[in-house]
Amino acid sequence: MSIPLLHVRRSLTTAARSKRRVVVTGIGTVCPLGVGTRNAWEALIDSKCGITRLSEPDYDKLPCKVAALVPKGNSSHELNIDSYFTKSELRTMCSATAYALIATEEALTDANWKPTDETDKRDTGVSVGIGMIDLVDVCMTYEALKKGYSKISPFFVPRILPNMAAGQISIKYGFRGPNHSVSTACATGAHAIGDAFRFIRGGYGLSGDASHITAPSEDGTGALLAMDRTLKDAGIETSEVTHVNAHATSTPLGDAIEVKAIESLMGEHSKNVTITSTKGAHGHLLGAAGNLEAAFTILAIKEGIIPPTLNLHSLNMKTDLRFASHTKMKWNTTTRRTALKNAFGFGGTNACLCFTQYVN
Repeated sequence: MSIPLLHVRRSLTTAARSKRRVVVTGIGTVCPLGVGTRNAWEALIDSKCGITRLSEPDYDKLPCKVAALVPKGNSSHELNIDSYFTKSELRTMCSATAYALIATEEALTDANWKPTDETDKRDTGVSVGIGMIDLVDVCMTYEALKKGYSKISPFFVPRILPNMAAGQISIKYGFRGPNHSVSTACATGAHAIGDAFRFIRGGYGLSGDASHITAPSEDGTGALLAMDRTLKDAGIETSEVTHVNAHATSTPLGDAIEVKAIESLMGEHSKNVTITSTKGAHGHLLGAAGNLEAAFTILAIKEGIIPPTLNLHSLNMKTDLRFASHTKMKWNTTTRRTALKNAFGFGGTNACLCFTQYVN
């Protein structure tokens, strides 16, 4: 079943294609597949899984004892938080902020961008997505509050503010450009990247379902609009897209609607489009889902490899789209590699990012 585009009509203009290009120059990664972009990428394409069994006593009473955790330890792919921060520094930040700072350092090093000139610092901004505050901080503060206000840490509020990751990054490096924080459920990471893109050039794909607080609109219009508007803004034809990193959270309703929306957008070109979802390897990271999966989409373009969808054994619907199941696929295309990255959040908030191979 296809979704009618209704009044959605895309026309590529000279202006759309002549807008200032925005390029990705560096990537940093802290995720359940490992610390460091190369470590995480190699784990992903080798079909390794960062979802593990919870064996600690703290989790004994939980009905579900599997989770996606950042690996801790002293190996090259593991996180030793004490090697990055002093104890006094850690008191001022939650884990998410610490992870953001570690990933930022790698990304800036990868980009060879450590500006010392005041003009460059002024022109360098920060856009960070934080899915939600650290509940451990809230619970510990609640227990401390029982003993009186004086027992509450003076760092409680800075630790739980969603914008503190962006703030800590700008403070550390002296960046005086836009300082921006996003929290839009599962679309957080993609929105943060899109907003950063807009700060540089302007525009990315957004839409709202106006349907339900948790479920996507059954006709898929929200997802379709997000993808269509992204392509329109980028000046990209649907025929140029050959890969979609789907939001695909493994819910029967959501996955089927997303497939239907992609197929409706692509039309007869669907047979040339390969779909993957990397969540089977690293879990659904909520606010961090969009940016980690965007990083993997960028690496797929750079290296010509489409990562696998772990645990995808069969489809319960007919579609002309192709799927990367279990093992990585070589990305064969006669044109430059172009991909979409979808991120759809609770409350009907949708984001789509478009990445294409850089060609001089």
